[in-house]
Amino acid sequence: MAAYAYHAWVLGYSDEAVNRFFYEGLFAVGYEYTVEQLLPIVLKTGEVNLACMKLLDQANTETFGTPEPATVPLCVEKGPFIVISGHDLLDLKLLLEQTEGKGIHIYTHGEMLPAHAYPELRKYSHLKGNFGTAWQNQQKEFADIPAPILFTTNCLMPVKPSYRDRVFTTAVVSYPEMVHIDDRKDFAPVIEKALELGGYGERREFYGINGGTSVTTGFAHGTVLAAAGQVADAVKNGKISHFFLVGGCDGARPGRNYYTDFVKQAPGDSIILTLACGKYRFNDLDLGTIEGLPRIMDMGQCNDAYSAIRVATALAEAFDCGVNDLPLTLVLSWYEQKAVCILLSLLYLGIRNIYLGPTLPAFLSPNILNYLVEHYAIHPISTAEKDLKEILGGIVYKMLRR
Repeated sequence: MAAYAYHAWVLGYSDEAVNRFFYEGLFAVGYEYTVEQLLPIVLKTGEVNLACMKLLDQANTETFGTPEPATVPLCVEKGPFIVISGHDLLDLKLLLEQTEGKGIHIYTHGEMLPAHAYPELRKYSHLKGNFGTAWQNQQKEFADIPAPILFTTNCLMPVKPSYRDRVFTTAVVSYPEMVHIDDRKDFAPVIEKALELGGYGERREFYGINGGTSVTTGFAHGTVLAAAGQVADAVKNGKISHFFLVGGCDGARPGRNYYTDFVKQAPGDSIILTLACGKYRFNDLDLGTIEGLPRIMDMGQCNDAYSAIRVATALAEAFDCGVNDLPLTLVLSWYEQKAVCILLSLLYLGIRNIYLGPTLPAFLSPNILNYLVEHYAIHPISTAEKDLKEILGGIVYKMLRR
């Protein structure tokens, strides 16, 4: 939540209620409480995080424009370039300004991919495409690229000697012996390194995890809600049977191919909403369209879970039912605190039947897990085949009962 608040703050947006809760939450950590005493504070964390994500959504859209669908190539053009990673869109904007007219191309990486959807960022012609896949593959993907990499947030892994001289950091992330760009945001050292290295001598083709040559993004709530009537009609006419939100954090542990398998095996008349870096497991797949709607819709960064919540709420209103009555299932991958923070927001909203994996967070003791299963029907993931059968069978049963 502090990360989301920080990104809003650098754009000039803050919420006093969010700021005050940091004191309340940190105070609670210092005392021994029972589960009954802690639960309201935990759910309030989810409530305040929802307000914080809303604030950041407002900050981003009012500063950079409402996201629009974009197809982003994975190739790298000839000549000098810079790869920018992390979450901070303002840092990207400043880098684009400082490199304009210098013959340097800019490529996003990881959670910076959704930047291509914002009109005030995509207007820069030298913002070319996306390099690489999810954050945990960087040690392999950055090993021999002839370009500097600028990290704006904590997606930085221990730096290998093969590319140590090309890593730069700024804002809230740093690393021993790496050049750090301070709050003056003078990216001259990064620009000089890009010109020195020169980039590739000719266009280079790169591919997603599944062999795709491009990915899409830009399906935040502004875009999806603008097509709400089209979506509702497709559901009513039986063209769309189910919505799956498959996303969250990615990581290197075995078992995360579950999310690729899940998306590949999802019914052909289902829509896959996704967000955060977990999408790199499948976002280069071409699953086609339904009634003109792409089957994979990338809603953005992890904080853009706010968009998913907005869309779910709007669908519930359109069908005059609760969110838990929708043909919608959340299948989340977690790695670190941001994904868990979003989970708390979902629990605060009373959303049930969430599938969570690939392993459960270590703090989910047997007692806490039992509580979540009993009150929120949390499901630890099993296999894609088994979970899909359980989800779709349950939905049919529920709809027949209604």
